[in-house]
Amino acid sequence: MATVSMPEIAPVREVSGSLATDLGGIAVVWQRELIRFVRTPVRIAASLAQPILFLFVLGTGLSTIAGQRAGDVDFRTFMFPGILAMTVLFTSMFSAVSIVWDREFGFLREMLVAPVRRGAIVTGKCLGGATVATLQGTIILLFAPLVHVHLSVGLVAALLGEMLVLAVAMVAFGITLAARMQRMETFQVVLNFVTLPLFFLSGALFPLNGLPTWLSILTRLNPLSYAVDAMRKTVFAGLDVPASVKAQLNPGMTWGQWHVPIGLELAIVAMFGAVMLVAAIHQFNRTD
Repeated sequence: MATVSMPEIAPVREVSGSLATDLGGIAVVWQRELIRFVRTPVRIAASLAQPILFLFVLGTGLSTIAGQRAGDVDFRTFMFPGILAMTVLFTSMFSAVSIVWDREFGFLREMLVAPVRRGAIVTGKCLGGATVATLQGTIILLFAPLVHVHLSVGLVAALLGEMLVLAVAMVAFGITLAARMQRMETFQVVLNFVTLPLFFLSGALFPLNGLPTWLSILTRLNPLSYAVDAMRKTVFAGLDVPASVKAQLNPGMTWGQWHVPIGLELAIVAMFGAVMLVAAIHQFNRTD
């Protein structure tokens, strides 16, 4: 009786979730976020419209009201760090929209079954969104000379670092919110409900001194306030203005009578981002 030969079965390689595999997954997701950003110039232009309107339209209008308090400083110079933070905030939170979009169209499920840990996918999303938000903030940074902020290598490097820390924190926060959302409409409502209070309670449009007690407490509970204050200190450090005007427009974040230094402010934002990143990874691990 003839022996029937069985075809050879190709060996199956089991993916172990090694560090190299996870790093490769992070790089791919990060690259995908950048490609989507570069290929949508309309999104870039639309994202720039709001901060430009705030800076040059609202800022010019408020200058007529706040001129006496600002002294010789253009009030738009005071607003500029807040507008940078606003650009990073809204772009970062918008980056999280892709999570809900990918879920609706089924692409997220394909990502979740990829042979990498889900934490790597979240980290790649976070880094990609943070890179995009920092690039958007860099574009706004080019308008600095128009509001009497003289750019230098040190100033640009410091602001880029501060924007990157804020971007990572806000993207992680947005991903945490988006991880359990099933519908785009629901997430858009939640997004507006969260981002607007964060922005208006950050001190981006007004100094943080002389506020009512309840408003002062809210601004100090807002992580965005510390990023805005750090950027404003960085900008005002390079301005040649009277000390009295600096004290009015750049009072700094205080806890009681103690002025919070820039290093601690950035550490608070980074810690918030780390907590949100862990929460986002936990949410993704529970996602089917």
